[in-house]
Amino acid sequence: MKKLIIFPVFFLVTALGYSQVNVNKSIDSIMKVAYQRDIFNGNILVAKHGKVIYEQSFGYADGAKSLPMKKDLRFDIGSVSKEFNGVAMMLLNEKGKLSLDDKLAKYFPEFPSWANEVKIRHLINYTSGIPVFGPAGDGNDSLIYQSLLRMKSLKSTPGSLYIYNAVNVSLQRKIIEKVSGLSYAKFLEKYLLKPAGMRSSLVDYPVDAKGMAQAFDEQGRTIVYEQQTKGWVRLPINDLYKWIVALDNNKIISPSSFRELSQAFPGGESSIGTSEFRNDTLLWHQHQGSNSNYEAAYYSNVRDSIVIIMMTNNQQMKVWPLKTAILQALGGQNFTIPKKSLYLAIRDRMLTDTASGMSYYRKLKNEAQEQFDFSFEIGDLISTGKYLQRRKKIDEAILLFNTAVALQARKEDLSYGYELIGECFYSKGEAALALTNYQKSLDLNPMNKNSAEMIKKLEK
Repeated sequence: MKKLIIFPVFFLVTALGYSQVNVNKSIDSIMKVAYQRDIFNGNILVAKHGKVIYEQSFGYADGAKSLPMKKDLRFDIGSVSKEFNGVAMMLLNEKGKLSLDDKLAKYFPEFPSWANEVKIRHLINYTSGIPVFGPAGDGNDSLIYQSLLRMKSLKSTPGSLYIYNAVNVSLQRKIIEKVSGLSYAKFLEKYLLKPAGMRSSLVDYPVDAKGMAQAFDEQGRTIVYEQQTKGWVRLPINDLYKWIVALDNNKIISPSSFRELSQAFPGGESSIGTSEFRNDTLLWHQHQGSNSNYEAAYYSNVRDSIVIIMMTNNQQMKVWPLKTAILQALGGQNFTIPKKSLYLAIRDRMLTDTASGMSYYRKLKNEAQEQFDFSFEIGDLISTGKYLQRRKKIDEAILLFNTAVALQARKEDLSYGYELIGECFYSKGEAALALTNYQKSLDLNPMNKNSAEMIKKLEK
């Protein structure tokens, strides 16, 4: 049982200025309170002007709490790992080994005719039009390949719809192997990891092997790792820092290639996460990934030379609010330490018994807003609905999405909620209800291209 430690939540800038010592104390206080509140267990690194100013480990490397967390332990980094295949594609493009406008059929002539419509650039920004097959069809690389051989047509015209799935990533990795003549792991080691100085990073290193932090849940149970596709980079926090520095200093790919790779479909995410440019100059980029209770996130502000990285083996969905608090501390501003995740509190209850889960959600809303974060309630409800949707609990997901869109929220978030309701009805074969909800989505946000595309499809 943790000893109760009380830390002040707000720190004020004094008239004498805000020294680096005070900054580090503030960051340390943020992270100690975060650990005390059970919203962070893992490693954190903060760097400024190329120098690591704060690096600490919190908690344990296993659910039994027998192994203290250490900074040299490797973590699975979820979707952040897709940066490596994206950067590899751009490097091969720079070397003239492939073109972003190459058709998928060039590398997979055995695929049906739809492969003549999909370009490599569609794969790297998730607009290929290839649908989510579900675990029975995309649970591993072999299933993905067989599903693609059988697929008769795309879900949408390439370039018109954002569909985030593992199929695009699997195809990228296979193309890298075909073009380079190397295994994906060997290519990364030779052309990306070693040039970036990442000496401790390994591809597909077993999550239960020595030197790995073991993911666990709220009850301390070890999480069964579900991801069966290959090509995932597992690394310690210092190696992820080296990777970010290499990208920011153009050691792997050129600024123009980075710019190309960072282009995201509206409402979607690029292979490099999210970023902001001004007059073609990179200001910042950030990326978050999760997998079977592992979570990794980084924020790199190139303009101000600040890097913040967090890696956890007990996902609590609080890395971004913690990042905000740390940035405020770095600027000598007041900051607030986040509360526990509403999404994680209700997710599994909703999956087991949605009616009971809804009762628990309403109880937390009425009685526990001091302990749980309701600041983005619509987002937590939508995330819970998506969690149910991915597990084929479609009617239950619709209930969550309808609860979400009944809240007072930004039009963009409400639009997304209605888009997901439309998606659920479409999957049920109820075209009229799907069209009604896609139209509500587009009315709220005329820039929602996914809804606009589905309306065209349904009206045909």
